[in-house]
Amino acid sequence: MPESGHHRWSHPAVILVATDLGDLDHLMPFALEQAAETGARLIVVHALASSAAMSVDAAGMPYYDPSGALDFAEKEIAPWCDTARRQGLTCDPLVREGHPPQQIAAAARQFQADRVVLGTRSRSKLSKLLIGSVAEQVLRSVNLPVITVGPEAHLPVEGHDRQRVVLHATTLRETSRPSAALACQIAAGQHAKLVLLHVLPPKFELEREGLATGDDSTAIRELRILAAETMAGCCLTVEPAVVHGNPAIEILAEASERDASLIVLGATHRSAFENLTRDRTVYRVLAHARCPVLTLREPLGMPAEASAADAVAHI
Repeated sequence: MPESGHHRWSHPAVILVATDLGDLDHLMPFALEQAAETGARLIVVHALASSAAMSVDAAGMPYYDPSGALDFAEKEIAPWCDTARRQGLTCDPLVREGHPPQQIAAAARQFQADRVVLGTRSRSKLSKLLIGSVAEQVLRSVNLPVITVGPEAHLPVEGHDRQRVVLHATTLRETSRPSAALACQIAAGQHAKLVLLHVLPPKFELEREGLATGDDSTAIRELRILAAETMAGCCLTVEPAVVHGNPAIEILAEASERDASLIVLGATHRSAFENLTRDRTVYRVLAHARCPVLTLREPLGMPAEASAADAVAHI
């Protein structure tokens, strides 16, 4: 039976790790953990922009030295590939010249990657956030699950006996069913519980309009139906949860309280996800999550096979 895109994305055979070299120590432990779950091959790619290949001679004059920059990058990646091989994993370095987002997308196509792992930076002064222009462009252009590892993300503590949790935020649109199934398969691979989270507006706003809140809301009934359908498809514990408040704050709070190992988010091509600087929910979750965040962009003209893994949460 051929593997669908849905199965490949939840059980990747090839994981592409995009690095700027400075984030290797933070990114690679997560990439190694994910590769170990399915025995996936790791391709560690570094795209060398032309400005990064500039060197200075003894007289202080700059000159273009791409071979030196390429050698340096390969030497930085090599120890991590050695670590992967000692763990029985296949790991290959890939260093190329060119515009980083384009080279990352090209490498994903060339090696038929099932997932991309990349880092994101955060700067929080006066609520200004920065996830990095390369990360933003990759998220907008790659039609694969992208796992971002923010500066606050950390691996689960060894010996921690609490059940692992995958938190899937959903707005209960039609795309919720296939995306919940994808999240459920990922949770099953991690032997984790899946939590389906929906964030409602603040209670006072709903009460002012005479609408039901919390466990009396229409949303919780829809979530319970979705949870039952999802659980039947993957034989996994699925918990529906409704909270009130700001979506970004509540998603981060729930993930922190439950010690989630993964947050699943996403958006379709029709949403503000195309411009992360305007979508404060996605933007803030990516920048401040204490665990990796999986996002998935729905491509235009998505084929029927891939529709099983369309936008994870049209936020």
